[in-house]
Amino acid sequence: MASTTRDILIDVARQLFALKGVEKTTMLDIAEASEKGRRTIYTYFKNKREIHQAVIEKESEQIVSRHRMIQKSALPPSQKLEMYIRARFDLQIMASRRFYDVDSLQNFLAGGRGDKTRRAAALKQVEIFHEILREGVEKGEFDADQARRLAPLVVMLMQGVDNPAKGAHLEFLGVKLEEACDRLIEFILEGIKPKQTPNDKMPIFETEDK
Repeated sequence: MASTTRDILIDVARQLFALKGVEKTTMLDIAEASEKGRRTIYTYFKNKREIHQAVIEKESEQIVSRHRMIQKSALPPSQKLEMYIRARFDLQIMASRRFYDVDSLQNFLAGGRGDKTRRAAALKQVEIFHEILREGVEKGEFDADQARRLAPLVVMLMQGVDNPAKGAHLEFLGVKLEEACDRLIEFILEGIKPKQTPNDKMPIFETEDK
């Protein structure tokens, strides 16, 4: 029962943090929204900082678990890679829409009180990503050199999606954020394929022997 109450408080706090922002959410807000007394909240958490940390830890665990399930599946590496990158993009898009200003978003994604927790989760995600790439190279689905180049590229792409203002910039090009993510995924999957050798290429024109 204690575990259930704690989980309820964390889930309610997460929703309020997304709606109002961490700074503007009070312990009283969480108590009223969860229909629990303030005394109950303080049984589990000393202050808002602790409950904020619990929210970050729970979300980080869920994200890593989702990526690990993709990596452990029986799908071909190319499909695992697509699902992994798409899951990362979906997370960034979701986060950008849960916050109304860039400062709050950046605090959620890469800073603030939960920075250590986020870094630990990020390291696990990178490890999972490398395992997918390694499997793809071993099975001949990915080019080894391209796989080596891809990891920092994906990190840079994720950072580019972090800022909600990027969506406004894309609108000038007549492209929605989701569509841009789809195009990037297609580009990555095409670019990591093994390169054809000259002997593998089919001639463009057939020539007749004279």
